[in-house]
Amino acid sequence: MSEFLEIEQKFDVEPGFERPSFGGLASVSAAAPVLHHLSATYFDTADGRLAASKITLRRRTGGTDAGWHLKLPEGSGARREVHAPLGTAERQVPEVLAARVAEVTGGQPLGPIATLDTERTVVTLRGDGGRVVAEVADDLVTGRRLPADGGQEGHSPGKVLRWREIEVEVPTADPALQRAAADVLLGAGARPAGHGSKLARVLEG
Repeated sequence: MSEFLEIEQKFDVEPGFERPSFGGLASVSAAAPVLHHLSATYFDTADGRLAASKITLRRRTGGTDAGWHLKLPEGSGARREVHAPLGTAERQVPEVLAARVAEVTGGQPLGPIATLDTERTVVTLRGDGGRVVAEVADDLVTGRRLPADGGQEGHSPGKVLRWREIEVEVPTADPALQRAAADVLLGAGARPAGHGSKLARVLEG
C-alpha cells in the first residue's frame, strides 16, 4: 500500500475544446500526449456516507496506476490518496482501505454505486533537468450511477452521462505554476469545474 498528497485543479470544457500547448509557460516543456483507457467502479454505503464526507473509494483498471484508490480530503485543493493493489476481487473492498473509513461507514457494508469509463490524454509538463512539474489530463468521461443493489438482480444502471474535463495535477504545491496553467486553460475557453469530483457529477446528475 502507498499514499501521497494529490493537488489538482479541475476545469470543465466543451466537447470541441482545443487543448492548448502550454508551451508558453516559463521554463516548462510539454511532452507528447499519451492516451489511456480507464475503467473504474466506485464504492460507498447504501446511504452515501463516504460521499457525504467528501471521500471517494474506487477500483480502477487501465493507465499507470491501476488498483484501489481511497481519496481523503486534506485541506483546500488537496486530497490524501491511498493506493492498494488491484487484486482479483472486483466487488470486495480491501480490508486495509475499509479500515481507514470504518469510523465514517459505521459498520455499514461498502458496495458499488457508480462506474466511470474515461478516455484520458495525458500531457506531462517538465521543468529544469527534466523534472515533472505537472500533469495535464484531458478526460472524455462516460459515467453511470448504479442501483442500490450495485447492479445485481437484473436491475439496470442509471442514465448515462458524458462530458469532458481537464485536470492539472502537481506533485508539490506550486502556486505560480498552478495559476499560470489555469490562466492558459481559462484563456482557451475552459471553466472552473462545477463539481469537486467525477463521482459527485454522476451522483448529482
